[in-house]
Amino acid sequence: MDRFLSISDVGMVFETKKGPFTALQDIQLEIRQGEFVTLIGHSGCGKSTLLNLVTGLLKATSGAMILAGREISGPGPDRGVVFQNHSLLPWLTCFENVHLAVERVFSSQEPKARLKERTQKALELVDLAHAMHKYPHEISGGMKQRVGIARALSMEPKILLMDEPFGALDALTRAHLQDELTRIVASTGSTVVMVTHDVDEAVLLSDRVVMMTNGPAATIGEILDIDLPRPRERLALATNPRYMALRTAVLQFLYQKQMRHAA
Repeated sequence: MDRFLSISDVGMVFETKKGPFTALQDIQLEIRQGEFVTLIGHSGCGKSTLLNLVTGLLKATSGAMILAGREISGPGPDRGVVFQNHSLLPWLTCFENVHLAVERVFSSQEPKARLKERTQKALELVDLAHAMHKYPHEISGGMKQRVGIARALSMEPKILLMDEPFGALDALTRAHLQDELTRIVASTGSTVVMVTHDVDEAVLLSDRVVMMTNGPAATIGEILDIDLPRPRERLALATNPRYMALRTAVLQFLYQKQMRHAA
């Protein structure tokens, strides 16, 4: 499906004490099924606002968003969300945190045994079967994020939305989870939209990088096709001329074009 997620003429205006603030204007974006797209830009450019519009947590001031033929009018289980904060309930085990999401979506149509099976498979997908009965305080930050990913995927969403999911992690853990996410997406065929500040992360993971202009009234400045073959090997890419050229193109947009415009 060429237009799996369609964002047309979307604008977002917030009412503030100082008057209306235009965060986003004229956002036009088409995302294909199975595509991995990252949103990147300087702080305040509206990346997370745009993601929250797709999640349904915010309602656009203007324009329309269509996912798999249906208009987005609020939150729904067809969109799995992973935030920077894992948001696990501390009094529940990893299994119970995921099972809660599974119950919400499937309890009216499936028996308890099937719900348990779904939960276990989601945790196995992120290599956490061994820790499913541990509580959040008993596992690492990286493992908590993997539980968050398992919870989102357990609902079998049409699209996975991620807001800087690895931003609070150390560099080694972040790199490991980037590789894990690549493996998971390849095995599930998921459609992913992810917000990031990390240029290397964007180029490594993406099929396309959507670069946003500075706010206020931010919009899409450029879209870069990442034409690197998959699977991608992190160490090999470090000396790959095409990878370096793509990385440079993102940096030039962020630190030459946009900083010049802001000056």
